[in-house]
Amino acid sequence: MKNFALIGAAGYIAPRHMKAIKDTGNNLLTAFDKGDSVGVIDSYFPNADFFVEFERFDRHIEKLKYEKDTYLDYVSICSPNYLHDAHIRFALRSGADAICEKPLVLNPWNVDKLQHVEEKTGKKIYNILQLRVHPSIIALREKVKNAKKDTKFEVDLTYLTSRGHWYHTSWKGDKTKSGGIATNIGVHFYDMLSWIFGDVQQNIVHVHENDRAAGYLEFENARVKWFLSISSKYLPKEIKEKGQTTFRSITINGEELEFSGGFTDLHTMVYKDILAGKGYGVDAARTAIEIVHDIRNSKPVGLKGEYHSFLK
Repeated sequence: MKNFALIGAAGYIAPRHMKAIKDTGNNLLTAFDKGDSVGVIDSYFPNADFFVEFERFDRHIEKLKYEKDTYLDYVSICSPNYLHDAHIRFALRSGADAICEKPLVLNPWNVDKLQHVEEKTGKKIYNILQLRVHPSIIALREKVKNAKKDTKFEVDLTYLTSRGHWYHTSWKGDKTKSGGIATNIGVHFYDMLSWIFGDVQQNIVHVHENDRAAGYLEFENARVKWFLSISSKYLPKEIKEKGQTTFRSITINGEELEFSGGFTDLHTMVYKDILAGKGYGVDAARTAIEIVHDIRNSKPVGLKGEYHSFLK
């Protein structure tokens, strides 16, 4: 049984980490969040100590170490994007490996600095790249690997996940903290695309606004038109009529990739791989971070060239 700490316990994604820790037969010793709406902990680890002040959280971990000879093996990090690298460094300096949500960091140069901390501490950093363990995505990757080397697949990625007014008031609506919409809700898709289709050859941004972003990415084996939005106004009519607030679609050469199911246990699968020494480390996260950094810092060209149909 491994000992875990959790940073960001009140966040949306934290329960998936709690479930993964429990499902893999391990123990959550302590958790931290500035917000105290963390009753969900009772469903998984009611005896975990919880703190709303980081200094007390830090002190508790030191007391466990020196007074009870109890050490952390892992720190799971679900905090806001801009705090990830600081919390990762804290984990490694506390003698634990880090398991961090995506994006691992906001800027490519931070990747190099984290690798330096790994070398200095001898500890590891793992990134949650859950689409890489989804059966449909794995099958697609195998299909692409078995295709002719110079094949270019035509890919259309559409991801609409409606958010209310709160989004723009929270840290997620602050580009300096979340990285913007393409980073916050799109980074795992860019990781998936690069993992399947190879090196990035072209990255063009058509639109990048507070509630939507769209562009064109060309990889070694694919041409990708992508559209992301947190506004319900872009939802297809049939989706709205069903009362649904999310629309996810990926087509490959005009054929829909069916991967809507099987999402609930992906974090547990990632944890199992990490605990078995097979998780994805810092280098695996680099390409997606470079993609979103370039998107964030590109000047949108408008409706020119190969743009997504939702922009018409």
